[in-house]
Amino acid sequence: MTGPSDGANRAEFNALRVLSARIGADPLLTQAAGGNTSIKDGDTLWIKASGTWLEQALSSDIMVPVALGPLRDAVHDGDPRAEKPIDFVPTENNPSGLRPSIETTLHAVMPQKVVVHVHCVQTIANAVRTDAETVLRERLQGMRWAFVPYVRPGLPLANAIAERLQPSTDVLVLGNHGLVVAAETVADSERLMAKVCGLLAQVPRVAPPPDLAGLARLAGQSGYRLPAMPETHAVATDHVSLRIAAGGSLYPDHVIFLGAGSIVAKPDEDAAGIEAACKARGQVAPTMLLFPGKGVLMRRDASDSAEALARCLAHVALRIPPDAPLRYLTQSENAELLGWDAEKYRQSLDARRSGEPR
Repeated sequence: MTGPSDGANRAEFNALRVLSARIGADPLLTQAAGGNTSIKDGDTLWIKASGTWLEQALSSDIMVPVALGPLRDAVHDGDPRAEKPIDFVPTENNPSGLRPSIETTLHAVMPQKVVVHVHCVQTIANAVRTDAETVLRERLQGMRWAFVPYVRPGLPLANAIAERLQPSTDVLVLGNHGLVVAAETVADSERLMAKVCGLLAQVPRVAPPPDLAGLARLAGQSGYRLPAMPETHAVATDHVSLRIAAGGSLYPDHVIFLGAGSIVAKPDEDAAGIEAACKARGQVAPTMLLFPGKGVLMRRDASDSAEALARCLAHVALRIPPDAPLRYLTQSENAELLGWDAEKYRQSLDARRSGEPR
């Protein structure tokens, strides 16, 4: 297993692996390959590899070393190479050949030793509001926090963070994205994350149960099936959540693993009909279909990542108040994510993972 060789730093590195695995096992904190953690060891930044799952942190070698000083210089100078953190990885210390997280520059601009970035559903439910900063100001009183309105992950986000970062800032709420906490120890970062998530917690609505028999009829002989996770149905059985989902994409990983927006079936539509209409237009059938009042169907080849993000949508939507004003990603922001090489790489790793025996 790679990592720092110094005893004290090695212990913290191992503690970060334990925390990463614990975070990765909690769908309210991370989903699929989302979220990332890092630790600084002198001039080396050890960060989760792009496309890997935090829950694998104890079973696989998912941490990648990055030359911190040169990367920070590149960010500061506006060097376009900063958009490709793989260029700052010493290959001799990266036998796996994995790329660093697409959020490596975010971790680099934070001065603290340990940085934890999660797609906490409690945070996202607040961060997708048009009045997010006002709501957060009430909920995070006494915290050293900053709100960063949505920009594309990667270098644009790192630059936006640098503009708002104060010397004492150790909590970032990223608009339409998630939460970042930073501290000098792994234990302190975990305590800080738990505190912020608690302050932002909202009680989810209780959704009506799905109509499984009805969904079976709607699936018929199509290429669709029930979702792997029963909680996913809530996004279609709870009328408020359905309205929220129908409005568009709320955060980047939804776009990457489910496509832009959500497809809500009309009263007279079934899965086979939607599938045939897509084929006639030369389009790929949607990964997820929402049937109002009945539940959700997933395409049969939907990946584990797609399943995780479908459940995430239900978790987030149930925590958004009915009257909350929402800020959806624009068409150009959706297209920017789908056309970004770093996200195409994550999609390729997801496709490879989906082809492995389960």
